Amino acid sequence: MQVTFETPDQPDVHALIAELDAYLYSLYPPENVYALDIASLLAPNVEFAVARDAGGSAIGCAAVVVTPEYGEIKRMYVRPTARGQGLARKLISALEEKARAQGCSVFMLETGPTMQEALALYERMGYKHRGAFGDYPEDPLSVFMQKVVA
Repeated sequence: MQVTFETPDQPDVHALIAELDAYLYSLYPPENVYALDIASLLAPNVEFAVARDAGGSAIGCAAVVVTPEYGEIKRMYVRPTARGQGLARKLISALEEKARAQGCSVFMLETGPTMQEALALYERMGYKHRGAFGDYPEDPLSVFMQKVVA
């Protein structure tokens, strides 16, 4: 499996994002899904990583939105058939490394409270629970996390 930085505007990436959206909307009401669309993912301050299997098929993706204050992890998804192989960790690590090269030392994310595997992964990677940030409201259907790197 390989992680590379690519454009999100590709048919196989659209399919991944559609799977992610279907999953999120099955868990949470639309007003509690803070997803970036393809146009937003194409912004110049967004780094988008794609994980591909040995045959070149897209099996995971994630983005980091780099702001002057922090990098926000967004659109983290690995297909269920590809989980358990450390791919999510590779995606996040690649995003953090890319954003650190741009001077980013603080990372934030918002996820849902029912996504226990994701929460456990973020905690293992050094993310700590915190309050809402940016434009997010405090909400029982959101979990906010932060990581500060040296």
